[in-house]
Amino acid sequence: MSKSFAVITGDVSKALGKLRSAIPETMKGFGQMSQGALAEGSISALNKELTALAIGVASRCDACIGFHVKALIKLGVTREQLMETLAICVYMGGGPTLMYAAEAVRAYEEFEGA
Repeated sequence: MSKSFAVITGDVSKALGKLRSAIPETMKGFGQMSQGALAEGSISALNKELTALAIGVASRCDACIGFHVKALIKLGVTREQLMETLAICVYMGGGPTLMYAAEAVRAYEEFEGA
């Protein structure tokens, strides 16, 4: 059975909600760190999200792939930008990264039409 990135991100979002209730200060700090790291600056927000996706692919994190692909689509990423980023991931990470680059393509195709 194929995985659905909409289901993965939805399930993880629910679990993150439970963490927000249980450890609110930690989650608040993580949220602030995320906002600060991804804010537009000398590196565009789009390029920062592409970098985050690349790290998610290299780390083989399905939820990271889903969340960052969704963010990239909101920022207007093109398929070409996504594919060039994934090419760098494959170059740096070899075969296992290639398999997760394919997962990022699936996430893009799933969310692009949503």
